[in-house]
Amino acid sequence: MGSQIPGNCFSEEEVAQIDRLQYILSHGCKEGLVARPQDWPGAQCVRALTGGQLLRGLWFDRTREYAARARGQAFHRLGYSTTVTIQLEPIPCWRHLSKTRYRGLVRELVSQIETETASRHAREGTRPSGTMAICAQQPHDQPRRLKNSWAPAFHAATKAARRELVEAYGSFLTVYREAAIRLRQGDSHASFPEGSFPPRLPFVGWVPERAPG
Repeated sequence: MGSQIPGNCFSEEEVAQIDRLQYILSHGCKEGLVARPQDWPGAQCVRALTGGQLLRGLWFDRTREYAARARGQAFHRLGYSTTVTIQLEPIPCWRHLSKTRYRGLVRELVSQIETETASRHAREGTRPSGTMAICAQQPHDQPRRLKNSWAPAFHAATKAARRELVEAYGSFLTVYREAAIRLRQGDSHASFPEGSFPPRLPFVGWVPERAPG
């Protein structure tokens, strides 16, 4: 067996990819917290996906903060922070589309979520909590009841696609374990599969395939 395995460890089915995107966009609405996905007051990707807004945030270097505290050094809360810009990529089945078309399709999903959310509240006689109620919550509050359902290993629309993904992951594990053994035996050139984090070595990334032209 060679050191290369399929790099795309996701379902190639368009319906499965769109379903996952819609699920992500619906966070906040499906829990009854906001009426529209873009109303969520915390981190979100809706505006970036529908209008091209840049996503920027702060990354805190907790290792350097810990070292500074160990030295007895006082520092500003942003002293060891770095501004990070996140570049979102289209879902694979829509990667070939223009930015205008892609954003239009995402807006259609958002509109569908808004309609379904409004219909559910009307049917159940409820209404969203709203952003003020969300922001008033204590950050360390815990839910009264937790879901106990298991998350699937892969999200796929058919059993065949799920089986293919499981087999690909099995091949990935085999290649990774063989490379890890060689590395422990002193082979510094052990080849790890794409998409992996070798022990104490840099992440092995891959370049997504793009449509020709």
